[in-house]
Parts: sequence; structure tokens; C-alpha cells
Amino acid sequence: MTNEERIQEFMRYLITERGYSVKTKEAYLRDLQDFCDFLKDSGNEELLTIDHLDVRVYLAYLNDQEYSRNTISRKIASLRSFYQYLLRREQIAENPFSYVHLKKKKNRLPRFFYEKELDVLFQSAEGDKPLDQRNRALLEVLYGAGLRVSECANLTFSVIDFDNSVMLIHGKGNKDRYVPLGSYAADALQEYRLDGRKKIMEHFGKDHDSVFINHRGEQITPTGIEYVLNQLIKKSSLNSTIHPHMLRHTFATHLLNNGADLRTVQELLGHANLSTTQIYTHVTKESLQKSYRSFHPRA
Repeated sequence: MTNEERIQEFMRYLITERGYSVKTKEAYLRDLQDFCDFLKDSGNEELLTIDHLDVRVYLAYLNDQEYSRNTISRKIASLRSFYQYLLRREQIAENPFSYVHLKKKKNRLPRFFYEKELDVLFQSAEGDKPLDQRNRALLEVLYGAGLRVSECANLTFSVIDFDNSVMLIHGKGNKDRYVPLGSYAADALQEYRLDGRKKIMEHFGKDHDSVFINHRGEQITPTGIEYVLNQLIKKSSLNSTIHPHMLRHTFATHLLNNGADLRTVQELLGHANLSTTQIYTHVTKESLQKSYRSFHPRA
């Protein structure tokens, strides 16, 4: 079996058995191809003969290329997973990357919107045009349900239960979860579905179940959602750029700051591990001030 065949077999494993997205698979593939290019330049192209010395040389090479610590950590994690896959299939006797431990990366607080900023953002989506209705519904769903951008782009009306105010979300790793549908999001979705979306779909002769569509009636892409949000930012008085994940961060931050427990937020976000959710345990300055005034005897 060639190196290319082993890598392609690993790619199939990531999709079919691990349930990774195509985007994640492509990131693994880039990291593996970069490693193969390095091996080719160094004169040893055989993946199965790599030892700890080769790994140390590759680490030195990555540092010489001035990659960030996060990028190096990701590349090593990809290779560690690949060699662990080969080890489980008894193609190698030992994982040469198993002993590589990089320094823990610094935790960055996720960017989120304060409530007044959100009000300004929502005001930028006001209007009666079909795309105004779509943009309003998009904001309500991203902020009200904390969806990932891919989950939002792939959302269909068949998984939305308006009667019971809940959505069944097919998330990362092929895991399903139920997410409450708030009244603001439900109202915005119904207005958009019965009016703006219907007009666009009929105009372009489209017939599909995707909730969010572009101006031609086709299912919107994650990149399209990001474009829409940045256009809304430009219309508002906010001086920033926006990524859809900021609304997910805001969803989690506001829940915790208003008393939700970490386990509940974990379930709503669809995180497999609680440690992933713990990045949201930061609190806003307003919440800090409120707690200080409430509990300190000399506040």
C-alpha cells in the first residue's frame, strides 16, 4: 500500500467512522500532505518508518518556518491521530507522535456582543423586504439557539417543531440534539417562511426544504451567512467585523451570566466534553460589577 492509499483510507475513516465534516477532513489532509512534502525533501518518503528522531527534526522545521504555536499544535495533533489509526490497524508497532507534548496554548476569551450591541445589530436587519426578513430570522436563530454556522446553513423546516418550540439539530460528529426555539426566533422564522422566503422561492422556481436561502432561492452556504452578517455590521453603527461564531459565543455568555449552569449550556451547544464549554465561564464587566455590589460588604 502506498502513502497516498494509506492517507485516503484514513480520510474515509474520518468521514464514515468518526463523523468528521468535509472541512475537518480537508484540514487533516493538508497537514498530512505537508508532512509528506517534508519527508520527500529530507530523503525519506516512507511514512511507516518514521521514528522519534524524525519527529523532533520535523518539530524543529516547523519552528524554523515560524508557524504559530496553535498551528504547530494542530499539525502534530493531525499526525498523532493518523499514526494512532495506523497503530490500531497494526501497520506500525508504535506511534512516533505519542510522546510529543507541546506547551499548553493560551486560552483566549471568545469575542461576544454586549446586549446593547446586539440591539444595534438587530436594528440593522429591520425592513419588510424578503431578504430583510431572512436576515432577521438568521440573527434570531444564531443568537437564540447558539447554532454553529454549518448547522444553521443546513437547517431544514422538517426539523423545526413550531408547536413544541424545539429544533432537532444534526451537529458535529453526527450527533443530534434538541435545542429550544425561542418566541422571537419562532416569530421571525414564521414571518420569513410565509412571506419573504415564499416570494423568493416562487420567483426563481425553487422547491426545497432548506430554511435559509440566498437571493436566488438556493440554500445559503456558511460563507454566505458570514457575508450577510458583515453587511449588517456595515449598515449598523458598530465598528467591527463579525463571524457567525460570535453569536454562538454570545448565546453561551448571556446564558451563563444570567444564571444557567454549565451542564445545560454544554447540552445546548452540543459539546462532547464539558472542558470545551468552560471557555465560556468568563463573565462580562457588568456581571462582575453586579456581583461585587451584591455580595461585598463595602461595595
